[in-house]
Amino acid sequence: MNRSKWFFHPVFVFIFSILALGLSLFLYIYWYMEVSTGLEAVVRKFNIAPDQVLESETWVVIMVLSILVGIILAGIFTIFVYHQKTLQLYRLQHNFINNFTHELKTPVTSLKLYLETFLKYELPREEQSKYIHYMIQDARRLSDNINRILNLARIESKSYNGDFIVADLVKIAKQFYAGNSHLFQNCEISILNASGESFLYPVNTSLFEMLLINLLTNAIKYNKSELPRITIRFERQKRQLFIHFEDNGIGIEKSHIKKIFRKFYQVGRADDMSAKGSGLGLYLVQSIARIHKGKVVAKSNGIGKGTVFTLILPLYESVRC
Repeated sequence: MNRSKWFFHPVFVFIFSILALGLSLFLYIYWYMEVSTGLEAVVRKFNIAPDQVLESETWVVIMVLSILVGIILAGIFTIFVYHQKTLQLYRLQHNFINNFTHELKTPVTSLKLYLETFLKYELPREEQSKYIHYMIQDARRLSDNINRILNLARIESKSYNGDFIVADLVKIAKQFYAGNSHLFQNCEISILNASGESFLYPVNTSLFEMLLINLLTNAIKYNKSELPRITIRFERQKRQLFIHFEDNGIGIEKSHIKKIFRKFYQVGRADDMSAKGSGLGLYLVQSIARIHKGKVVAKSNGIGKGTVFTLILPLYESVRC
């Protein structure tokens, strides 16, 4: 536990709230007994009106009790909020474990089935090639899921490799697509830069490519079109660079737009297996964007109308070409 935030721990807040409550009750009883037993002696000794003594003591105690009650209420509210967040995190993790287990188990089961088929039967070359192709897809799927976990650990621990260099983002995107076109054989990807200018930006190349692969594979995964289409469009608006990733996928309901970047969040429920993926891809995307001093926002007109993910980065005069 972080020592600088130990006083925000719910256990400490709860104990402190109970102590505050007990102290308030003690002070109230103590004040009541003191006033009741000492009021007559004070009046006789100083020959003053009882209302004057009671009025002064009353306002002091009311102020103290009000502060203590405020502390109690704040403590209870903090515990409630913490409990709700903990419950939400538990549900997200439960959903993640169920679906990620499915994501790992499915390709492993498939690989086992194909290998057993190879072992039992003599297959013609054409059939062998078909099964090997399926096995490569399953191995790639398994590798992608494992890499997401490893990448998440590196990013959150800030142990990712590579330095930040000033590079042209349009060029990086084109080189990435050219070097990984085999991953997108069954879809159409366009990279557009209407202005024709170079957008130089301090970037960690490996992380930026990780952002690209997650956004592109996400657009393909959530797409039911015969030919998935993705357009990467570069646009400068004043001192900001907007990189739009537009797809013709299944779209996103407005109620999910702000939630999809949360860790472990998946659209759908774990009990009916309607959620896809690990719930880490878009969280990684947003984390990488923040490392680069930017952010990613999503926009969709609804189910069946595609989605636009936009990476927003600040442009600096010193690196603008």
